[in-house]
Amino acid sequence: MDRLHAMRVFTRIVELGSFTRAADDLSLPRATLTHTIKRLEAQLGTQLLQRTTRRVTVTHDGQTYYGHCRRLLADLDEVEGQFRDAAAQVKGQVRVDLPATFARLIVIPALPEFFARYPGIELHLSTGDRFVNLVQEGIDCVLRAGALPDSGLIGRRVTSLSQATVASAAYLREHGLPETLAELQKGHVAVNWASPTTRRSEPLDFMVQRKLRQLALPSRVTVNGVEAYLACCEAGMGIAQFPRYRIADALAKGELCEILPAYPPPSLPVTVLYPPQRQLPPRLRVFIDWLIERMADVR
Repeated sequence: MDRLHAMRVFTRIVELGSFTRAADDLSLPRATLTHTIKRLEAQLGTQLLQRTTRRVTVTHDGQTYYGHCRRLLADLDEVEGQFRDAAAQVKGQVRVDLPATFARLIVIPALPEFFARYPGIELHLSTGDRFVNLVQEGIDCVLRAGALPDSGLIGRRVTSLSQATVASAAYLREHGLPETLAELQKGHVAVNWASPTTRRSEPLDFMVQRKLRQLALPSRVTVNGVEAYLACCEAGMGIAQFPRYRIADALAKGELCEILPAYPPPSLPVTVLYPPQRQLPPRLRVFIDWLIERMADVR
């Protein structure tokens, strides 16, 4: 039960003297208010209100509880108001570079909530997977996945993404389903991923008894973009590895099939990076905090 919600419901019923008027005031069904008060009374172990067909009377315990509710809710409203005022005072432009997939699937859909919280901030978003020189390009922060080179930037870990090895149903019909890493090396091909930074093709990664094993399979196509990597896999051109959040819908629909789940790729760290400075500007600090909050549940 949401205790604060129940307290607000209770105080409005007491103040308006009616479940019906309180329901109208709170834009809630009357049955919801009745259920909320019953649960609140059960939680407290006492009767707060005496209900008849015509009126609502507050019990002695109800009066005591009402006084506490008024003080607690007033304190809470004051604290929240202070934070809202502080958030409204955070202003300025934040330049951010994000991987295109993160931007489209995770960050951008949540931006209305960010702007509601910080209406004075203006975001300039760039998306891609290339190396970005933050100082030269005037970027405040970047979000990056995977192992990072030593760049002299400050990094804060955002989350770690579980990954899966997958292939299209059409690919598996043609090549068969490998059940061991040895079978994977016999007649199977991969969609090769080339790092936009190093331009080298990366092998497939597998965890075998907590040890990393890397396999380089033959390939008919090499790409350096996330969308192209996924499109090639979906088109049956080979085996590939993705964070699970990225392919959840395709797995659910059967468009992609997970293979070798006993040997999953290692989790993929996600880090927000920004230049070292004595004190972060408030506009950047609140965006980074919000980004970490937003990414915390992405696995």
